[in-house]
Amino acid sequence: MNSQLQPSRHRVLGMALASPIIVGSGLLSDQAKNIRQLLAHGAGAVVTKTIYPISEKKHVERIYAIDTGLLNNTTYSKHSVERWLELLGQFSHEQLPIIASVHAPCPEELGELAAKIRQVSDCPLELGISCLHADDFTEDTPERVYDYANSVRQQTDSLFSVKLSLGQKLQERVQAAMEGGAQAITLSDTISGMAFDRVNGEAVLGGICGYSGPGIKPLVLAAIYDLRQRRVNVPIMGSGGVQNGMDVHDFLLAGAETVQVYSALHKDMFLTLRRIIEQYQIYCNRPKFMEALE
Repeated sequence: MNSQLQPSRHRVLGMALASPIIVGSGLLSDQAKNIRQLLAHGAGAVVTKTIYPISEKKHVERIYAIDTGLLNNTTYSKHSVERWLELLGQFSHEQLPIIASVHAPCPEELGELAAKIRQVSDCPLELGISCLHADDFTEDTPERVYDYANSVRQQTDSLFSVKLSLGQKLQERVQAAMEGGAQAITLSDTISGMAFDRVNGEAVLGGICGYSGPGIKPLVLAAIYDLRQRRVNVPIMGSGGVQNGMDVHDFLLAGAETVQVYSALHKDMFLTLRRIIEQYQIYCNRPKFMEALE
């Protein structure tokens, strides 16, 4: 690769990343092979599929493509905590830039899970507590966000981000995460969405599920920009609808420090990641690129 196209280093959660482009949590990051390959193809870091104390699935997990993105009914990793501890130990030994996505049925159990991970790895965490279509989801409130973040802070010194969804009281939820000890925010998790099979008239994937893709990008950009206008200074990992390098540029302009990409990778995973990275690097060489970010 031409050295002139190397992006500047970006920092988040104590990591110095060669690229601001991070692969978000999802089915694609539930396999160690995929994680290593995504990093080898240029990802600044990879967020694991959400590690959860109960790995038994209550339904068949699927994704469904629509014109403006993806619907999914996926929740947590299929692997046990013990298997993830083994993998995270290996990744740590290999010095791979990994962010472990974690959740648990209650704040106390999430703190315990974070402490177990800290014993085998110093990787940062992403608290995946806001999945709107999870089987155990309860309404996200500032109090709930604080309780989960504070429990992790009390039981480990790991750096962590809280992944939040767009919606009511967003600034209050961000503030609660910061007061609970979060060093960053990931915005946004999927939002609620659904579609119908027009042949049989039934809802696909069983009803309301998670929606991600290009359709939510303007909403997330507006939310990040609004937080910055309100002088919210916490580092933000932007997430929502990244399809190309220009989308990455837009998130940075809005005020994000790094940008997560996921849904687009369900088509030609590694080729798509390389394309997005290369497009972003070309933008880095534009004369007014750095001026626009200042």
